[in-house]
Amino acid sequence: MNSINTIKASIIVLIAISAASCSDKKNAKEKAIDLVNVTIATPSTPQGGSVFSASGQIETEQFANIGSQMMGFVSKINVNVGDEVKKGQLLIQINNTDIKAKKAQADAGLSQAEAGFQIAEKDYHRFKKLHEQNSASQKEFDDITTHYEIAKAQVEAAKQVQNEINAILSYSNIKAPFSGVITSKSINLGDMTNPGMTLFRLETPGKYLATALVSENEIEAIKKGQNVKVIIKASGKSLQGKVSEVSTSSQNTGGQYLVKISLITDNKIKLYSGMFVSTNFPLKNGLNNNVTVPKSSLIHQGQLTGIYTVSKSGTAILRWLKIGKSTGDYVEVLTGLSKNEKYIVTAEGKLYNGVSLNIK
Repeated sequence: MNSINTIKASIIVLIAISAASCSDKKNAKEKAIDLVNVTIATPSTPQGGSVFSASGQIETEQFANIGSQMMGFVSKINVNVGDEVKKGQLLIQINNTDIKAKKAQADAGLSQAEAGFQIAEKDYHRFKKLHEQNSASQKEFDDITTHYEIAKAQVEAAKQVQNEINAILSYSNIKAPFSGVITSKSINLGDMTNPGMTLFRLETPGKYLATALVSENEIEAIKKGQNVKVIIKASGKSLQGKVSEVSTSSQNTGGQYLVKISLITDNKIKLYSGMFVSTNFPLKNGLNNNVTVPKSSLIHQGQLTGIYTVSKSGTAILRWLKIGKSTGDYVEVLTGLSKNEKYIVTAEGKLYNGVSLNIK
């Protein structure tokens, strides 16, 4: 009987040991399943290059928005979009019938003033001799002198009126200020022009530059003469350029600073004024405290953008970010991630808060 009890006890012990062993294997298997293999990086490692990107456009180095300085009806248009013009070529005529009438009046006024001056001048010289010979009183000579000075002033006034009318008359004949190509026209025959109204845009083709608007946080990093890379957004092709002008005021550019870049043109790349570009400015150490991460590492949930970071205990933690400008495959992180903080680049499994990580 004791022998039977001993056998039963042994069987129970074996079953318990077997169950415990299975439980340990199951727990180990579950832990292995929960462990996610990942690769990590730190933002302090230059992921997208030490650059920041600013948007802008292609412009010609020499251009002019040609406008009107007078009100009137368009009586003649001599050019169209795409036409090449020479400096001084007549572009448009504005009806100037009323100005011509005023010019005729101004010319007549000047002729009358000059005739009056000639008479006054002769009287002045005649009375001057008489006064020197004591044949004319001082009062008579003073009166003649006054009349002479008034006549001289009237001539000058008539000339100024004539000059003013001639200037207004020239406004009705608008000419090209330099040789180039008409790239836009905003007026038609018979339209009414107004002072300050733009009628044409004239550009000199062949010499192009890129413009970029830069925020106050980044303007310190840009220096005149700095080499930059300019990417044409439509084609993805790139050009080399050099910063030629850096604005020191953002008052008229919406709080951003205008930067101009002279382009080293490539005959294989066709440029057109108005093309959108992205300019990559190199950064020196310490000029930008923001960091960059690969776009592929980001998590998007609705309007939120985040990234998985690594906790001290080796688990995943989702961190929400505020992102800035994109440069190629990388994006700038404004807030939410600091330098030297580890984040997950790739994962061989599903990531979620608290999952254990196996860092490769």
